[in-house]
Amino acid sequence: MFALSGQRGRGGQLFCTITLHRSGLATRFLVTDLFFRPLFAFFIIELKSRRVIHVGVTRSPTDPWVAQQLREATPYGQAPKYLMCDNESKFGSCFARVATTSAIEILKIPYHAPRANAICERFLRSVRQECLDHLFIFHEKQLQRVLNVYVAYFNRARPHQGIEQQIPDPSRSSRSSLSAGDKVITVPILGGLHHDYQRVA
Repeated sequence: MFALSGQRGRGGQLFCTITLHRSGLATRFLVTDLFFRPLFAFFIIELKSRRVIHVGVTRSPTDPWVAQQLREATPYGQAPKYLMCDNESKFGSCFARVATTSAIEILKIPYHAPRANAICERFLRSVRQECLDHLFIFHEKQLQRVLNVYVAYFNRARPHQGIEQQIPDPSRSSRSSLSAGDKVITVPILGGLHHDYQRVA
């Protein structure tokens, strides 16, 4: 698990969480396909807004793969100042080199501290209960597509109690009041598993 904090170049203090989950971790996110083959998911979450910034999926997470995920998640020098991480072996020398060249300071999450990564753990519970428990996953590309759609819904349509029923990415939503001529339509997400409600004139 990783947490990014103090992102440079933006106002205010921002925090992110990067998590690599694999089978074998006690309370972690286990994804298996229809043939019981393990899949690994990598998420980056901005803690302040709860916005998911990056999603990656693979069958075999290696140190170079995880390093590439960090590169993709922090394009054009948008790197955080700190990176909190546990002692996962997949975050090796390649990952450390990418963090160092991006001027990210790596900090270790303390042992037996379940609240140190609580927001990411809550996001993983949402992914499990609201998405993956209802679908059959056949392969890696399908899981990547499903998670991309769910993350778009999570960021742009789903209110979050931890941020006062706001949505993480409010750029799409309009807070104007309904006028008499406005109509509300429903847009199915993931084949109708969830719905997004939008106003049309």
